[in-house]
Amino acid sequence: MKPILLLFTATLALATAPLAAQETPKPSDRDLSSPAPEGGAVETVETARDDGGLSFTVTDESEWQDLGIAIPGFATDRDVPTQASSGGTAALGKSLAQVVYNDLKFNGLFKPVGPNSLPQPSYPEITAPSWPTWSNRSAEMLVEGYVRARGDGKLIVGCYLYDVQLQKELTRGGWVVPPADWRRAAHKCSDLVYSRLSGESPFFDSRIAYIAETGPKDHRVKRLAIMDSDGANHRFITNGRATALTPRYSPDYRQLLYLSYVDGNPRLYVYDIGTGRQHLVTQSSNPTFAPRWSPDGKWILYSMAIGGNTDIYRVSAQGGPSVRLTNAPGIDIGGSYSPDGTKIVFESDRSGNQQCYVMNADGSNQRRISFSGGRCATPEWSPRGDLIAFTRIAGNFNVAVMNTQGGGVRTLTSGWQDEAPTWSPNGRVIQFFRTERNSGRSSLWQVDLTGRNERRLPTPVDASDPAWGPILP
Repeated sequence: MKPILLLFTATLALATAPLAAQETPKPSDRDLSSPAPEGGAVETVETARDDGGLSFTVTDESEWQDLGIAIPGFATDRDVPTQASSGGTAALGKSLAQVVYNDLKFNGLFKPVGPNSLPQPSYPEITAPSWPTWSNRSAEMLVEGYVRARGDGKLIVGCYLYDVQLQKELTRGGWVVPPADWRRAAHKCSDLVYSRLSGESPFFDSRIAYIAETGPKDHRVKRLAIMDSDGANHRFITNGRATALTPRYSPDYRQLLYLSYVDGNPRLYVYDIGTGRQHLVTQSSNPTFAPRWSPDGKWILYSMAIGGNTDIYRVSAQGGPSVRLTNAPGIDIGGSYSPDGTKIVFESDRSGNQQCYVMNADGSNQRRISFSGGRCATPEWSPRGDLIAFTRIAGNFNVAVMNTQGGGVRTLTSGWQDEAPTWSPNGRVIQFFRTERNSGRSSLWQVDLTGRNERRLPTPVDASDPAWGPILP
């Protein structure tokens, strides 16, 4: 995917014409590092003006549930054809607003109203809102935007966040995108609004890797696939001739780590998203499981069974000799680093059934942390470092979280078989896969930390083993 150019504007004095009606600021001349396809580097030109005078922090979930955000269709200066929409820029403006609405609706913090239920602002109103229109609808916040087709075929997308009661602009952003990347501009707008109102890091402009499954139960074809955080822009990475399992994005987003079985032998590969090339990290004739990156991207954890005993190993991401980190009788699987790289959480049956343990990054000081009843599997450390998500097995399989000492357990889902949690980049939402009891079909779901907001992600085929990547550059 081609890069997006970020045009945050700070000094434009606007009266009645949106940013797009002014001369477009020139990109910075600084040299950028090579962008990663599937979401290129975003160039920041200027810092966004922030004259709203307000700062928000999430303190009470119930208060945020009542925060009404109006998101009308994005306006356009003139309705012209664009490769991004068969209906032209006017139809595209509504689609942009719909993506922003969907993003903010399903994260569990806000209560937005989308473009289908709201009047359409005119182009000049984007920078001079009709305040009575929105105050009469009891909107507390207002997201307005525009889309404009540039002469070279690219699109300029602007996004403004207003406080309706104060009649103040809180923040703004603008992006130049190729037509194929219009959804990224919408996600960037969502990230802008989310960060300004919540005080948290964004996560909408990110991607998800997963295993796409087809075929009969006794002969499943498992391919590596990737898509946007909302399920759009889907594509397959591998062709299915070799089984692919348990993908994970590298910390810099540029690579995908996955396990592949070729001729029945497991191999760990790192796939370069930019070049399409991959390199072999390690291979063995022994069963191998659950590869995971270290936070600095230098190391890979994986589990391997030898002589009936499964232990956790560490190997350089470039390949080389492996170091065994566990040596207890039984099955030690998984391994997820803490964000600072000093600790690893993993599962083991050394106590008689599956439980979760923590050890130092060198394998020392191994100790059990799960004592809440049931079994504990597939633990994953939160990017914030404060929680561990895991599969809680107590009759059914459900996604749960606990603190890093094993306390404060909360079960977030109530399906028959919900498992393999993976965190959003900001640690606010968890993704997992759900298997249906009767059909055996599997699909990807998201749930926020309240457990009250579940969302199924669309995939063209059955889906398992999700992995949420970092925020795109």
